[in-house]
Order: sequence, then structure tokens, then C-alpha cells
Amino acid sequence: MPGKARIRLSSTKPEHLTSICDEIKKIAERTAVKLRGPIPLPTKKLVVPTRKTPCGQGTHTWDKWEMRIHKRLIDVDPNERFMKRLMRIRTPDDVFIEIELL
Repeated sequence: MPGKARIRLSSTKPEHLTSICDEIKKIAERTAVKLRGPIPLPTKKLVVPTRKTPCGQGTHTWDKWEMRIHKRLIDVDPNERFMKRLMRIRTPDDVFIEIELL
């Protein structure tokens, strides 16, 4: 097994991220692996300004649509049991998990 695993989580809903981080913590406690995190990373804001009137007539008024992407980082010293249990976690559709073995 590699010496370290870095788990990056990202989602538009922070409550989903928190629930997945709690599940990963429980798995780490059960398998007795060393866990560092979750470390909150800066939230990325995607802002899209759009005109309210599509025809171009009238006053120049704008709507701003914003999507926030929340991120967490977890470092783990994994073993085989931890990785198998980690792969079985059910995640919501808007949570993206990236696992990098170092």
C-alpha cells in the first residue's frame, strides 16, 4: 500500500460535504488509521451576470447568478480495509470525490 492518500471532496452543498466527511472519520476510527482533516479549502464563487431583458430594449438591468463550490481536503495513512470501505460510501450526486495515492 502507498504511504499516504489525499482525498479531495467538492460540492455545491456544504451539508452533503459534512456528512461524507463524518462517514470517512467513522471509517478511519473503525480501521484505526491516522487521519488529518477535513481541512476546509477556499470556496470558489462562479458568478454569471445576465441581462434581464433579452431584446436589448429598456434599461440596462442585470441579474447575477452565483454558484458556490465548497471543498474539503483529508489526508489519510490508508490500509486495505480502509480503502475498501471508502469505495463503498454512498455519495449524493453533487459530491465529487478525488483520491490521490502519494
